[in-house]
Formats: sequence, C-alpha cells, structure tokens
Amino acid sequence: MKAVCATDLSAASEATIESETCLQCLGRIGIEEIHLVTVIPSNVYAGMPGIDFEKRRKRALKRYKKVITDHGFDVETHVVRGTPHRRINGIAETIGASLTIIGSRGKSPLENRVIGSTARNLSRSTTKPLLVNRIEREAEDPDVLRQHLFQRMLFATDFSDNAEQAFEWFTQLRHATKEAHLVHVQTPKDPGLPEDEDPEAELATLAGTLEDWGIETTYEVRSGDPSDEILAAEAEFEPTTTLVGSRGHSRLRRLLLGSVSEDIIVRANGNVLLVPPGQR
Repeated sequence: MKAVCATDLSAASEATIESETCLQCLGRIGIEEIHLVTVIPSNVYAGMPGIDFEKRRKRALKRYKKVITDHGFDVETHVVRGTPHRRINGIAETIGASLTIIGSRGKSPLENRVIGSTARNLSRSTTKPLLVNRIEREAEDPDVLRQHLFQRMLFATDFSDNAEQAFEWFTQLRHATKEAHLVHVQTPKDPGLPEDEDPEAELATLAGTLEDWGIETTYEVRSGDPSDEILAAEAEFEPTTTLVGSRGHSRLRRLLLGSVSEDIIVRANGNVLLVPPGQR
C-alpha cells in the first residue's frame, strides 16, 4: 500500500512525519511506500523578501526522507507548485495511493481559515481516504496528540453505503486496533434506517464482526445533532482516531446543510480517518 504524506514544512507537519509511533502504526496497516508532497502556492515565489524556499525545502525533505526510510519505508519526494489540495489529490490519484495523511492543529478559527484550510479542502475534495493527524496547538515544538493512530477507534455510522465502505477499513486496521466504540446518531432529518429495522441490532452485528477479529468492542445509539453527538462520544471514549464516511455532498448541499464529516475534522480532539464515496 502507498500513502501520500502532505507537508508544508511547518512544525505541525514535521511532528506527523517524525513520530516513530505513528510510522509504526502505518506499517501495521500495510503501508510500505510513502510519498512526501510539499506544495508551493502559486502566489509564493523564491524572490519574496525573507523567504528562502529552495534551501529550506531541500534541507527539510532530506531530513524527513531519512527518518521515514530508517523505519523501513520506501520514500519518494514531490515538490510541486499550485493549489495545495488540488496538487495533493492529483499526486494521490497518479500513484494510486491508499491513504492521504496531513497534520492539522485544528480548532482555532484563524487556523481553520489559514493553516487548516488545506485539511478542510482535502476533506471536501479527496477521492482517497484521508487521515488528519491532530497536532498540539499551542506548543512551539508540537507533537502529535494521540500517537497510537489506530489503537482505539471510534466508528460513527448512519448505515449508509458510504458508512459501510468506511467500516471495511477495519480489514486493514484489525492488526493495529485493540478497542473500538461504534455509535449511531438518530435524527429526524436523517433517520438512516427504515422504521422496521433496529439500529442497536445493526450495531451489534458490526460489533460481532470486530469481536471475531479480536477487537474489544462497545456500541451505543444516541439522539440529537450528529456532529455534536459524535464529538460527545469522542470526548467520552477518547479514541486515538475517529473513523467516518463522507457522503460526498455537492458544494451547494454542503453550504445549505453543512457536512458532518467536515465538522468532525475541524472540531475533533483526536485524529480523524475520513473515507470518501467509492472506496472498497
């Protein structure tokens, strides 16, 4: 399996790359080849005052490549110019990546508009599963918040086809996951299941599959706003990563109704693994 790891050469993205535990977790789920991608925005050029992208880029990428290679991965580097999320998506498509990884500090309104905009835009546009690795916000030398990426998983499902596809990611995660908590949020706007079907029974079936794989699993049905309830479940269960599917809403529908998966990526305390439509 191949992964794209997007870096803007910031301390946050460096924390993702240099976490030994995170790299070990990626190896456990079958990642063998990592492509480091850094995108220079089109409106940034080498001659700008105080900016020496060339030396900084080469120095950082050389260090990152050595760290990842020393952990047994094959590594390729890509330096491209353009719109970050578009170029990252393009490279992921070209190499046939199974996963795109990006570090994000999250939560701060300013960072959501500026630094966090690439993670947000990737969540809206990716055609590959996206792992948002949550980084400490305030520290000058930040670290990843939850290093054991897949050890404790929270899986949020509305029983849609895409949620089913997201659940299938446990076939890759089973060798790295020890505990899982499954949650379904009932809401009048999106009932998820026909009236004659029982969401607890559906969750019990999913839990049984994970238990058969040796993953200790609990589940619950909640009621209310999906984003708020999923985030409440995250706060209670404290997973290392929350797994959720994205329905791929059109831009217009997202503006009108909002996106649960995008909201979770922005507001979650821990890592988020987003699986877009069409992933099997």
